[in-house]
Parts: sequence; structure tokens; C-alpha cells
Amino acid sequence: MKTVDTGGLVERIREFIAAEVIPLDDEFDGDIEAAGGDDVRRELQRKAREAGVFAPHGPVEYGGLGLGMVDRAAPFEAAGRSLFGPVALNINAPDEGNIHLLAQVATPAQQERYLAPLSTGECRSAFAMTEPSPGAGADPGALVTAATRVDGGWRVNGMKRFITGADGAGFYIIMARTSGSPGETGGATMFLAPADRDGIEVLRHVRTMDKSMIGGHCEVEFCGLFVPDEDVLGEVDEGFRYAQVRLGPARMTHVMRWTGAAQRAHEVAVAYAADRVAFGTRLADQGMAQQLIADNEIDLAATRALLREACVELDAGGRASKSTSIAKTFAADALNRVVDRATQLCGGLGVSQDLPIAKIARELRPFRIYDGPSEVHRWSLAKRAVREFGRRS
Repeated sequence: MKTVDTGGLVERIREFIAAEVIPLDDEFDGDIEAAGGDDVRRELQRKAREAGVFAPHGPVEYGGLGLGMVDRAAPFEAAGRSLFGPVALNINAPDEGNIHLLAQVATPAQQERYLAPLSTGECRSAFAMTEPSPGAGADPGALVTAATRVDGGWRVNGMKRFITGADGAGFYIIMARTSGSPGETGGATMFLAPADRDGIEVLRHVRTMDKSMIGGHCEVEFCGLFVPDEDVLGEVDEGFRYAQVRLGPARMTHVMRWTGAAQRAHEVAVAYAADRVAFGTRLADQGMAQQLIADNEIDLAATRALLREACVELDAGGRASKSTSIAKTFAADALNRVVDRATQLCGGLGVSQDLPIAKIARELRPFRIYDGPSEVHRWSLAKRAVREFGRRS
């Protein structure tokens, strides 16, 4: 990754998002499928390339700007001002996280086959780990999807659920157990598989409250899927270790994008409060409204500060398990507070489609669950603190 002056890039992204993306987003109330799905994705990405703002995180050799984690924060936030912005710039989940993972772990041949078309927007991808109960979810060690060694490769069998982007994906990264038993923290392996390979079936969309994630959140079955040895991603039985390569940065890029959405909701609410007159004075001049506005400013600033701390550690080569967990958990709660306060400031308009706040609230709420529920992060942080401080007198 390289360090660059991102000021001009951020301004170009803001202008592009305002002119080309927000009008479409607002017209379709943040519903990417209603707006045109992959057709609109391709058109928005074409415009983003022309504007010079496409794939700021992507490998330089595939047309990206190669930005490190710290330098991604402001551009990703600017893109996140629209729910469709990350799709337009090819920095949406799960593709952005998969690009990072493939750039770090994939072989040159795998990068040419999978990373190159993903980086350029030629295709989308899916990361298949979460399973129905009693399988993997917040507890990845519960993984039950199994891969069995056969001549020349592996046979994968199992059911996955909540697989973002699965419908229409060009390929999957699949987590499957190659040794050990469910409940153990080792024994997982990552596999690459083109979506049109026999043995992969998208069974259904799991209908969720959010509508901006292209390809939906799907239930996918792998039944006798053959994966040749050359499509094993990384080393056998090291899948959980590679997952950490992906998950920490992906959590932080989620924070970046959602900060942009929350910032837009905040700005809309402040503009409304500055114009709305109630009880003989501007709403923005009333003490209770001022407290809501000030608390939003505090939550947004604190989110950015924790995000930066985690990104500095990631850029330095650290796992940043603690700092990314803290930043993700705080942001998931804080940004929801920001949007809730914005809703309250705007009264009836805040829950209407006349303003973008209601759809941002709808889309942001699942962030407290996605990429690890806040309660699981808190549990992990508490265990870490007890290990560190519990025996001190």
C-alpha cells in the first residue's frame, strides 16, 4: 500500500457522489435491486472510472490507487454518503474485503483468475462462512461445512446462510472444515470456486431490513462441489488465520462507509433545525435540539478517532484485534445514535422518504450485528482485559 495526498481525491468523490449517485439512491430509497441491480452497478462504475475515483483501495496493477488503511478512511467516508456510493466505487462489502484478502493470500495464478476481474468490476464475489444453527456465525469455530480430500482436490458439502452478494456473484470464497470438529478453533480451509460450477445452488434470499447490498443476503448450498487443489486459498487448515487478514480491515472499512452515511443524516438534520421555526424561535436555537446536535458531533469525532487508531496499527502490520474490535463496536452504537438523533430532530420528516434519514437508519441498524454482533465484541474485549489485568494485585 502507498501513502498519498487524498485531499483532491476526497473532493472528487464528494462531487461525483453528489452529482451521479445520490439522485439515483434517493429516487429508489436506497434499494439497489429496484434501481437496476448489476446493470446500475456497471453503469455507476463506468462513470466512477471516468471521474477518476474508481477502486481507491485496489491494487495498482489492476487499476486501483493502492491506498493503505489510514488513507482509505476519508475517501470511503465520502463514498458512504450515498448508500449506492460504495457500489459505484467498487468498495462495497464483501468485494472490498475479498480484494484485500486475495491481494494478501492468493497465489499469482489465483490473483490473475479471481482478483483481477474483481478489482476491475468485471465481476462480484461472495464470502461464504456463516451457516444455519448450529453452524458458524458469531462463533466461527462452530463451522460444520466439510471439505473432504479426493483425487486432485476436495469435495465441499454444507449449507451457508446470510451470504452477502451471493446472487449474481462471479465466484465464492468458501470456508469449510478440513480437520477437527465443530467447536474447535482450527481445521478450517478457504476455497475458491466459480459461481457456475456444479454443486453450488443459491436457494433463496433471506429478506432483511437493509436493501442496499447488491446480490442480497442468501442461503447457499454446496453439494458435492469439487474444488481442485489449485483453488485452495492459502494453506490447508489455516482458514481461520486468513480470516483475520480479512476481518479486521473489513470491519474498519464498514466503519468508514457508515460514518459517511451518518454524517449525511446529521447534516440534513442540522440544516432542517436551522430553518425550522417552532415556539417562536429556530429549532437549532433551542437547548434540547442543540444537545442532540452536539452529541452527534461528539460521536462522529470519537468514531473517526478510534477508526484512525486501528488503521494506523493495521498499516504497521499488526493484527489490531483489540483496536478494530473497539472501533467497530463503538461505531456501530455511536453511528446508530447519530442517525436516531437526526431522526428526532426532523420529527415527522425524519421518518419519511422526503429526507434520506429514514433509509439510512434502516440500512445502518444491521451494522450492530454484521461483522460480529456488538455483544460478541464486548465479550471478547472483556476476556482480553481479564487476562491482562485479572491477576494483578
